[in-house]
Amino acid sequence: MYARERQRQILEELTGSGRVAVTDLSARFEVTTETIRRDLDQLASRGLLLRVHGGALPKATTEVEPDLASRSVTNIEVKRRIALAAAELLPADPRAAVLIDAGSSTAELLPHLSGRRGPVITNAPAIAQATLEHADLDIHMLPGRVRPTTRAAVGASTVDALRGLHPEVVFLGCNGLDADGFTTPDPDEAAVKAAMVRSAGLRVVLADSSKAGTRHLVSFAAASDIDTLVTDDAVPEDICQGLAEAGVEVIRA
Repeated sequence: MYARERQRQILEELTGSGRVAVTDLSARFEVTTETIRRDLDQLASRGLLLRVHGGALPKATTEVEPDLASRSVTNIEVKRRIALAAAELLPADPRAAVLIDAGSSTAELLPHLSGRRGPVITNAPAIAQATLEHADLDIHMLPGRVRPTTRAAVGASTVDALRGLHPEVVFLGCNGLDADGFTTPDPDEAAVKAAMVRSAGLRVVLADSSKAGTRHLVSFAAASDIDTLVTDDAVPEDICQGLAEAGVEVIRA
């Protein structure tokens, strides 16, 4: 068994049991205790668990989710570089539909949408409002309850609306990413993101390196569900390699 797969199973065991012991894991995977300690140390260095004597505990999941206002003034230059690189993935046909998820990184795509003729669909009122500055754009706002923290429309009506849509590309944000996939703290927001992934032809995640190596409460996409990650050059190499092995194109802006 490869180390990455063993580490994935260790995290699953930790999630289920609330604690793992080096000796138990050594017996389960039929490897030395030194190998398990290295696995746990690597996972701890990526912020995925808390090392304790003889084993590990889950990383606390009660961290406060930053609101949109805070995220909108964080890593701005990096997010603009990411958006510029992601704009290269916009459909060549200006009439093709584009779906844009709520988020501070995805919002930086707006200057690159000018001249498009097809529908621009979003679950973010702020993005919809900003795009009105471009009179040539055809803006579609998804229904739903707006979460105050992220100002994203979420809920059953949002998911239902996405079932009938088939945009050529979706640009998504996330709160956490690692070699296994992409996560966010809120179940309702995760459900909308997952529906976006299912609806679109090309699935693109925009995320700066501060999201790398963190895992939040809810997964909305496995690595294999995403076509491209656009990020910066500070993402750890092991995460990039793991994503590449799952078929994800990693573009570093």
